[in-house]
Amino acid sequence: MSTRKLVDYVVITLKGMAMGAADVVPGVSGGTIAFISGIYEELITSINNINFGLFKTFKKEGFKAFWLKLNGNFLIALFLGIFISLFSLAKFLSWLLENKPILLWSFFFGLVLASIFLVGKEIKKWNITTVIVLLIGAAIAYFITTLPPNDNVNSLPFLFLSGALAVCAMILPGISGAFILVLLGSYKTILDAVHERDIKMVATVALGAIFGLLSFAKLLKWMFKNYHNLTLALLTGFIVGSLNKIWPWKKVLATKVFDEKIIVVDEKNILPNAFDGDPQLILAIGLAIAGFSLIFILERIASRK
Repeated sequence: MSTRKLVDYVVITLKGMAMGAADVVPGVSGGTIAFISGIYEELITSINNINFGLFKTFKKEGFKAFWLKLNGNFLIALFLGIFISLFSLAKFLSWLLENKPILLWSFFFGLVLASIFLVGKEIKKWNITTVIVLLIGAAIAYFITTLPPNDNVNSLPFLFLSGALAVCAMILPGISGAFILVLLGSYKTILDAVHERDIKMVATVALGAIFGLLSFAKLLKWMFKNYHNLTLALLTGFIVGSLNKIWPWKKVLATKVFDEKIIVVDEKNILPNAFDGDPQLILAIGLAIAGFSLIFILERIASRK
């Protein structure tokens, strides 16, 4: 790996901020952002380097060798960006999700739609197996997006499991970690625990996330090493299937009241009516085009560099 300058780490931090912003929204995966910003495989490799052998390196060769093997500068810069985003942009994105959902989902829909072409382009060899794996990935992601959310659950073993499953989804392009928490019924519990500084609950979720991240990264690393094309096809399929969840225009079919809040438990995608005088329609289409274009602009800049 070539030596990075300070400006390179600033860019990595900005990519981390984009990942954190995406992870706040139940439906968009930070893994998708990592993939389209060109840091996905490095992230998986770096996480995979965290093992007992790393601490043997520290004992025998010292901190510098330990830090280089860990790719510590990269991880620090990236996770700094993620945490900055979670604690600064989260409130703004939550407000948009509540008050301007169509506009927010339109931008993300364009972003994710363009990422399908970007990730799919990395598949070097197409054949019937690749296509089947892509369709399986799409079917799995689509099925996940159709599941109804569960009631709030706050038992510690379940929160540990929630953290592990959510972080696995978070690093998979197309499958949102926040949405997995909604499905499991622990999304609000965890948000409340963070806001109320409930150390026991937050620590339980964090331990689950660390366990899930370290174990799942090994599987992904092995898949990339042995089945690179098929892994890319599966991830592309996940992104395709996730489009169902982030389609901006929806009709609510069923709701329920939970903790004095109305929660949507069933909805279906609908086409926008161009003749109903919706002032948001043009802006929503513009934001979708902006999100779609942004991906290719970023790729062009990256390829020139």
